[in-house]
Amino acid sequence: MKAHDGMYIDGAWRPAAGRDAIEVVNPADEQVIGTVPAGSAEDVDAAVRAARAALPGWAATPPAERAARLTALRDVLVARKDEIAETVTAELGSPLPFSQTVHAGVPIAVAGSYAELAATYAFEEKVGNSTVYHEPVGVVGAITPWNYPLHQIVAKVAPALAAGCTIVLKPAEDTPLTAQLFAEAVHEAGVPAGVFNLVTGLGPVAGQALAEHPDVDLVSFTGSTAVGKRIGAVAGAAIKKVALELGGKSANVILPSADLAKAVGVGVANVMSNSGQTCSAWTRMLVHSSQYDEAVELAAAAAAKYGDRIGPVVNAKQQARVRGYIEKGIAEGARLVAGGPESPREKGYFVSPTVFADVTPDMTIAQEEIFGPVLSILRYEDEEDALRIANGTVYGLAGAVWAADEAEAVAFARRMDTGQVDINGGRFNPRAPFGGYKQSGVGRELGAHGLAEYLQTKSLQF
Repeated sequence: MKAHDGMYIDGAWRPAAGRDAIEVVNPADEQVIGTVPAGSAEDVDAAVRAARAALPGWAATPPAERAARLTALRDVLVARKDEIAETVTAELGSPLPFSQTVHAGVPIAVAGSYAELAATYAFEEKVGNSTVYHEPVGVVGAITPWNYPLHQIVAKVAPALAAGCTIVLKPAEDTPLTAQLFAEAVHEAGVPAGVFNLVTGLGPVAGQALAEHPDVDLVSFTGSTAVGKRIGAVAGAAIKKVALELGGKSANVILPSADLAKAVGVGVANVMSNSGQTCSAWTRMLVHSSQYDEAVELAAAAAAKYGDRIGPVVNAKQQARVRGYIEKGIAEGARLVAGGPESPREKGYFVSPTVFADVTPDMTIAQEEIFGPVLSILRYEDEEDALRIANGTVYGLAGAVWAADEAEAVAFARRMDTGQVDINGGRFNPRAPFGGYKQSGVGRELGAHGLAEYLQTKSLQF
């Protein structure tokens, strides 16, 4: 798609307040593929004012009509699925088949789920002698990351629209073309002017202005825990609601009764997916000491098959960050069994699929989020040891448990301090709540729980 040179505000593309621009680079070949305006606080203010003006009308729109707009949006995303996939591949570097199935396909499913929820959700209910109303929280400031550029947008915008909120979106500066394409889709779907607004720009400028704006009622942010803490502090000072989906260091716990080959194979695939740029990736594989050596061999062999199957990481800074973590792992005594810090290609921001063995729980690569194709394999002696290791980070976003007996896996998963756990390779569910414990965030996305984040409650007693 051709990049727009303005902001989408109040139903139209309009010039940015300043002349600063952001270059969009294809991380696979390091070529500039477009430019977008770098929004200022003035642009953010214009977008928020448009959203505030549109709020009364959209909040009063019957849920059935909001559902119809979401259905129309889903249909536009379906019609433009190939263009979406090609755009994500161009600015994120994701292999095209993955962009088609995941980057384009999952947001379509999420948009459809919220179209159904908007039509069926109990926005009004009776509780004894009270009538309880679930009303839109107001103007939403949505700040999204680059790793799943369309999914993260839809996971915020769709429930906000369903709830009756209006939105200002500030997407990641690395993947703004996907956000502009989404704005086109919103317009084509007939969403009223001002209900959805888009400001491209840098986080410290446009993102901060959005989080601080006094007319923004809720800040919904997905990204690093460090930035989430700053946004939480800003919002807290204004007694402003936040929804934060942050980092992860998820454990893939393989109990002794599990099918080891399957658990290891699926575990490696999970880490390598999207070049490791997934907050919920199972980046720590926990294996019983009696099966440890076999698991290491299986993981190293599996990782070797991904050498030419994964794309680059998003930019040069991220490439240097991931390679730095690999070097740190080696320096702290972990055993490198696949990959390494050397770039596998001369051009592009590629990182070799990497597997470490002999990782101890206190090592940096076992504690910090790397956000690249790097797997750490840790040894445990019994289930209590495995549980201690699994829960032994500041994060609690996701995880996995494998066992021959599903009840055994469920019993272990119930003791994990994490927001979601896949049992024996359970499939992603776009209607299940997604979010974390501890420093992995506040609130939930997806499904009815995600819709509830954009609502506030009023009770009338009779």
